[in-house]
Amino acid sequence: MAAKELKQFTLEEVAEHNKPDDLWVVIDAKVYNLSRFKDLHPGGISVLTDGEIAGQDATEAFYGLHRHEVLERPQYQRLQIGTIQGEQPVIYSRLVGETSDVPYAEPTWLSQGYYSPYYSENHRKFQQAMRRFVDEFIYEDAQAREEDGKRPSQSVIDKMAAVNLHAMRMGPGKHLQGLSLMDGLVKPEEFNYFHELIITQEIARCGARGYGDGLLGGKVIGLPPVLNFGSEALKARVVPEVFAGKKFICLAISEAQAGSDVMGLQTTAVKSEDGKEWIVNGTKKWITNATFADYFTVGCKTEDGLTVILVERGPGVETRQIKTSYSTTAGTAYITFDNVRVPIENTLGEEGRGIFVILSNFNHERWVMCCGSARSQRGIVEECLKWATQRKAFGKPLISQAVIRSKLAAMIARTESVQSWLENITYQMCHMTYKQQSQKLAGQIAFLKSYSTRCAQETAQDAVQIFGGRGITRTGMGRLIEHYHRTVTFDALLGGAEDVLADLGVRQAMRAMPKNARL
Repeated sequence: MAAKELKQFTLEEVAEHNKPDDLWVVIDAKVYNLSRFKDLHPGGISVLTDGEIAGQDATEAFYGLHRHEVLERPQYQRLQIGTIQGEQPVIYSRLVGETSDVPYAEPTWLSQGYYSPYYSENHRKFQQAMRRFVDEFIYEDAQAREEDGKRPSQSVIDKMAAVNLHAMRMGPGKHLQGLSLMDGLVKPEEFNYFHELIITQEIARCGARGYGDGLLGGKVIGLPPVLNFGSEALKARVVPEVFAGKKFICLAISEAQAGSDVMGLQTTAVKSEDGKEWIVNGTKKWITNATFADYFTVGCKTEDGLTVILVERGPGVETRQIKTSYSTTAGTAYITFDNVRVPIENTLGEEGRGIFVILSNFNHERWVMCCGSARSQRGIVEECLKWATQRKAFGKPLISQAVIRSKLAAMIARTESVQSWLENITYQMCHMTYKQQSQKLAGQIAFLKSYSTRCAQETAQDAVQIFGGRGITRTGMGRLIEHYHRTVTFDALLGGAEDVLADLGVRQAMRAMPKNARL
């Protein structure tokens, strides 16, 4: 179908169409005929027939009430009949693959004219490819699934598998050998934690917290124990299917009786009489991706202590959805294990030493959450800067209010400090072995996560104050702010509560405290 030919008008010509049955407006140099739409306008007819709107340039009034994306919906695009002679639209939507020009909307290394010692030219090319991928294949699905609660579309998961994103989200390592990463853009041996940081932060830009976890967040924390502690036979059977997006896995540690208190787990595993199987009984709660998982990496209490076992979905395994503050697209569930029989070969690590399997997994899990938190905070800063410059209050732009500038200053400072600390730790990870990371970075990462999520909650509160009533409304101008404020506490709890992690950081520091240190 041929595109509709748009006529050109002068502002004077538009001004003649200012009656209820003949109602035109101008928005960003585009002319819209609202004569038939006026009765459908959610805000009522009187808003459109106001003398400062009907037949006038209503750009400022429109953007004081609506997001630009409204004009991109097909039902509203059809209302455009022309453009203003000699003028060009200056307001545009998200450009696929492009970075934002809004100050502090991007980390420093992506901002024009700034430099960073951490990122190579390959990192920059990888970021460009990853942003295009997210904008083209993930963003729209994220918005739709966050709203309807269905799990991420299989088509998106398949697209990710095609460029081996599922494997890359495990971080650098032997599991990448022989794989083509992002269509050959990165060599497996050159892939490092900054590449993984880029992946996590680009996905976080979608602004859909539940979807972010639903997009196989359970795999990010549930598969590493298999990779690091599973037998070669087990890995050969499980890992390829998970990397291909054909099977799904989750980490099942938390219980109603034990969250941060890992040693307090009540789920049990006892050996069968012939010693060939584990018999697992118990429950797990708040388990991400569990509603659609095929495999469960389960922490169990055994005769010799804690043991981690890979349980496959089958007889005796039941999952029930839990509704939380974010979307059910995350697949959060309550799991019941009722006399589930599991081959002894599915044991991950040594029997009775599961606590080391669990703890070794925490550093990477918490680091990933810091990556997402840092980027999400930056997205909120961008929203607030845009709103503060376009919203008018008391006859002046909101940004003219000193109290608003003060809040923005604090938000920006927090965001930049989190990103800087994150990049420093990431650099250390790139130059340490897995064992060294466990020894040197457990406290640092714990501190960073506690600090990052505390900053995030303060930023969420400030953002709501800046947006006012719109900041607590699930649709419209403040929808991203409302969503962020409602879901920001997930990062403060998942992977370890703030206070617990802060205390862990201090205890780790005390381990390294010189015994001869005196004032």
